[in-house]
Amino acid sequence: MKVALCTLGCKVNQWETGALTQLLRARGHDVVPWEAPADAYVVNTCTVTAVSDQKSRRMIRRTRREHPGALLCVCGCLPQSDPEAALAVADIDLLTGSGDRAGFVDRLEALYAHRVRTVAVDDAARRTRYEQLPGGGAGGRTRALLKVQDGCDNRCAYCIIPSVRGPARSLPLEAAAAEAARLAGEGYRELVITGIEISSYGRDLPPGAGLPSLVETVCRAAPSLRVRLGSLEPRILDAETTARFAALPNLCPHFHVSLQSGCDETLRRMGRRYDTALCAGAFARLRAALPGCAVTADLIAGFPGETEAEFADTLSFIEACAFSGMHIFPYSRRPGTPAADMPGQLPRSEKRRRAALAGRLAARMGDAYRGGCVGRTVRVLFETEADGVSAGHAENYQLVRCAAAGLRGQLRPVLITAVSDGALVGQLTAE
Repeated sequence: MKVALCTLGCKVNQWETGALTQLLRARGHDVVPWEAPADAYVVNTCTVTAVSDQKSRRMIRRTRREHPGALLCVCGCLPQSDPEAALAVADIDLLTGSGDRAGFVDRLEALYAHRVRTVAVDDAARRTRYEQLPGGGAGGRTRALLKVQDGCDNRCAYCIIPSVRGPARSLPLEAAAAEAARLAGEGYRELVITGIEISSYGRDLPPGAGLPSLVETVCRAAPSLRVRLGSLEPRILDAETTARFAALPNLCPHFHVSLQSGCDETLRRMGRRYDTALCAGAFARLRAALPGCAVTADLIAGFPGETEAEFADTLSFIEACAFSGMHIFPYSRRPGTPAADMPGQLPRSEKRRRAALAGRLAARMGDAYRGGCVGRTVRVLFETEADGVSAGHAENYQLVRCAAAGLRGQLRPVLITAVSDGALVGQLTAE
């Protein structure tokens, strides 16, 4: 059977599509590019926002329209959220949710053999065990994803994910170590630790198996790899955790924090369990322990009830934080979440205006951080090459360009000499 897979959404979805790819190949099936003729097309969907829902539905409809004779299979968070609504999008042959990826392959094989349409969406709230699946790369043999956690217990007012992913569950430490060592042995140069909410890692494991222990275990199991962390909850960055992170030589000094707002009142309405003082303290600790580290953040602009004064507080706070980069999103009204029914819903134009203002501030902060990198030597993992210029990411996740060829997959020291078009520019230097 020839199978093509398409992924929408987060790194976890990317990792899970990679796991499906490995499971399919292990069963003797051919995984072909999305544009190629196939017997079955699999759409791995996202539902984190209303916009994500729209993109997922469009891809499902487009796939059925372009491949009327093929099997159409839909999995992921969209059908987990509302199976009936997903089935109404198009003529779907196999519909599953966000769990049981091995079972998905079984059902796809049965569908191919018997042409019996199947709907198999479980109750995510009943999930109690982490599903261990084969991990793999994100971009050739350069960077690999290591999913260590699934589910979330936070229940933020704007988020549907706890409903479609279930409670927090963790990959055991020994399994994480084995997977990291395996990926290192396969020639990867960087490992990205990912999950739905990795700061909650270990809550379901024996005492002492929290995120700091997980990161230490992975770094020591694969000392030849750079290890990078996915998005963090600010509360995890206490003094002990920061000190333990700083002691790991192969942990990348880049910390992406799920901030969401720089105003305490807005954070309270969001259901976030911290305030700006806690965040400011966390960022100060990181920079004291790891001078020059990059701190980036997520921000939602125009949350229900956000006044001009609250938004001004947010702008002042993020400017004081001096982030090196930000992911900024206008609030997306997601049905099924408490925030969708809150008073004070802002017009789309106002949400976009605020997101644009925050974006301009973030761009200035990013430029300032990159300017401070000039004169430093960073280690760059080169990933692409075009017209004699190689590009890749430094340990602080800044994009670096270098006038040299033949560097893909190599980790090389680069002296930063300039900043151009939002990237660092440098020249190779001696080890």
